[in-house]
Amino acid sequence: MIKVLVADNHPIVRIGLETALNNNGITEVIGSVSTTTELFNALSTKNPDVILLEMDIPEVNGITALRRLKKDQSDIKVLIYSTQAEDVYALSTLRAGASGYVSKTASLDTLIDAIKRVANGGMFITNELAQRLAFDESTNKPRKLFRKLSTREIEVLKLLASGRRNKQVAEELGLNEKTVSTYKARLMKKLNVDNMVDMLQQAKALELY
Repeated sequence: MIKVLVADNHPIVRIGLETALNNNGITEVIGSVSTTTELFNALSTKNPDVILLEMDIPEVNGITALRRLKKDQSDIKVLIYSTQAEDVYALSTLRAGASGYVSKTASLDTLIDAIKRVANGGMFITNELAQRLAFDESTNKPRKLFRKLSTREIEVLKLLASGRRNKQVAEELGLNEKTVSTYKARLMKKLNVDNMVDMLQQAKALELY
């Protein structure tokens, strides 16, 4: 059995995942948590084969939590499970150390297949995403601009788009305010804008909020 630790803020989602993953003869949920604090505490006593991590889990965002997980245990396998746009976030999470990305709109069979692949040391993205990443979508400017952004820039942009001030972004990501200002300047340049309003419009086009 593949041991899975579920990290998701929504009780109904956690219950649904436990029910589905405990009744297929392949996977077993050995714990479920709702915050990153609970996640890191759980890992002191549990040894999952795969962590199923929600992108918007409370306290710190999923990419930041992912970085910490990989820093603490480089061989840990993390599968991101999220409602966020796949072609925006999948690449960023893979760069940060995730072994795969599954949309919450995916079927149960797809989720189980992803868990199996990740548990066996593989990577998982959908065929649709692989095809989109393989071609230059010349008619989809926001997505093309996104590909210029680093994982850290995506994190900063998401937090700014959610209404955080520079100081709050700095605290959440473990940066200083001057560094956050530098990231904002880089974001404006890469997204071809010269003010915050237009930058946040780009964030909306990228479905960051």
